[in-house]
Amino acid sequence: MPPELSFALREWENLKIKVDPANRTLWYYMTPHSAPSFTPGLLSDLIDFRNTVQSIYHRTPADQKLLYLVSGSGLPGIYNLGGDLGYFAQHIRSKDRERLRRYAHDCIDLMYSCASSLGLPIILISLVQGDALGGGFEVALSSDIIIAERSAKFGLPEILFNLFPGMGAYSFLSRKLDPARAMRMITSGKVYTAEELQQMGLVELVVDDGKGEEAVRDYIARNSRKHAIHRTIRDVGRRVNGLTYEELRDVVDLWVDAAMNLDEQDLRKIERLRAAQAKRVGLT
Repeated sequence: MPPELSFALREWENLKIKVDPANRTLWYYMTPHSAPSFTPGLLSDLIDFRNTVQSIYHRTPADQKLLYLVSGSGLPGIYNLGGDLGYFAQHIRSKDRERLRRYAHDCIDLMYSCASSLGLPIILISLVQGDALGGGFEVALSSDIIIAERSAKFGLPEILFNLFPGMGAYSFLSRKLDPARAMRMITSGKVYTAEELQQMGLVELVVDDGKGEEAVRDYIARNSRKHAIHRTIRDVGRRVNGLTYEELRDVVDLWVDAAMNLDEQDLRKIERLRAAQAKRVGLT
């Protein structure tokens, strides 16, 4: 079955899928319903989507196999705002460490899948149109290429409520930049523009608002003949300075420890931020 027909038979509540068979590209757009973040529902859909992509890839003829996987968002002005703050506060208050740990491990399972290209010879592109904060920034960093619209913003706000970004930020930034700059980005809570991250080398292209999808298509058209060598150079980097699942797991377990020790004042800050996020997308 051609891949476009396989995906036409699947639906996910929190994802929209678009297949471009001519360019051997699969697009997916995150559309979480209960919050503009990595809700348990979105995580579940992303895990199932990943498994589906892997299964279809191995059944597809060689000349039709996927080359590029592009992540985007269906929420205007928002790529993803990170972890599900309401879920955090609920389970920290109830002292349900195991629930929080399972959520965190689901997150890093997906991060590792992205950081290893789903174990497939494909290139991952993050199209950021809007705000990528906390885990949203981390998942963009886990891809091979970030293409951002000019109004996009990136940041790690966890320090504001005495937490740290535990789903890969330090691992990715210390490799793509260096440990000192990674630490400054994490501890400052600063929000960065797309142009600032392009100057750091974290963002490949910055384009005008509304031009993001066109820019991704143009990038693929210009580079598809170099797909194999780009992929090989990427794999060289992974061999020299590779990221292990164990590293992500150990860091996120430290994150769970820190989260379970937050006090009531920190939890109120989390809930105020959650309410502000919900208001942005018309939720209460």
